[in-house]
Amino acid sequence: VARLEAVAKLLDVAFVLPGTNIRYGIDGIIGLIPVVGDLIATALSLWLVREARALGAPWHVITRMLGNVAVEGVIGMVPVAGDAFDVLFRANMRNARILRRWLDAQPR
Repeated sequence: VARLEAVAKLLDVAFVLPGTNIRYGIDGIIGLIPVVGDLIATALSLWLVREARALGAPWHVITRMLGNVAVEGVIGMVPVAGDAFDVLFRANMRNARILRRWLDAQPR
């Protein structure tokens, strides 16, 4: 789980835009490449969902995670505005938080 959270941080909030408090990650950088970048970023996000499934997350957790990836992927395809949305929406961080909450709720 710590590895998944580290990957989510790398994808969404690893860097700070100098002179601002805006955080972005590799996902935002890759997304600047038209179409191909968004497909690669979506594939990386789907890897996190696959790992959650391997951890035994139930369908409702997986569905929420897939919804976040779909929203980011579809809106991310829009030139310029989609790139800004990718930086602000942070689907991978949301998915890591969803997975962490589900795991914390499980009996030990």
